[in-house]
Amino acid sequence: MAEKTSDPPILTETAEEIAYEQRGAEGALWTGSRLVVGIGVFAMASLAFAYFYLRSSNNEQLWRPGGITAPTATGAAIFAVTAATGAFCVFARRRFQRGLNLDWQVAGWTAVLGGLVALGLQIWELTQLSFYPGSSGYASCFIGWASLNIAMIFAGTYWIETILARSLRLRRAMVEEGARSGAPLPTQRLLGANLEGCSFFWMFGVVAAGFFWLLFYVI
Repeated sequence: MAEKTSDPPILTETAEEIAYEQRGAEGALWTGSRLVVGIGVFAMASLAFAYFYLRSSNNEQLWRPGGITAPTATGAAIFAVTAATGAFCVFARRRFQRGLNLDWQVAGWTAVLGGLVALGLQIWELTQLSFYPGSSGYASCFIGWASLNIAMIFAGTYWIETILARSLRLRRAMVEEGARSGAPLPTQRLLGANLEGCSFFWMFGVVAAGFFWLLFYVI
């Protein structure tokens, strides 16, 4: 006589468990974005230390022989585009929080375009330098800064692009969630937390770009 097989138990989550998981996911995005900024702070601080140390020591007058400098017009353009990109990211976050989907997506894609322009300008500037890496303390620090800036702009641009692409893929799921509940959507809340972290990263990038723009092009 065949044994009866019982159906597997159906596991369901309570509303409290779902809310806890949602808060945990949002907290992970918040913490992760701050850790990324922390890594950037340490990298920029090491570069700033090298800059001021080599400038103050100026061994054999090799810190900045002949008053060499990177192309100032290109440097100003890179900083201006980077600052504008950061402003668009902040604007996109604020419009997202107000539920204006078209506005934040237009601002987000504009930020992607700005990031690509800044990235291209920074790479192109490296081909226009009047000095070689390692030829002086200024040259070494500038190449280090340009490399960090490329990495920072690329990371920020890729970040905002992935948020936008994910929002497009999840649009149907967000509509279905809204049709069922009418409450704030879990998917939308996670996108908002991710966008907030991205805008925070770009604000840090703008501050760092302005600081090193003063060091390498103005002072």
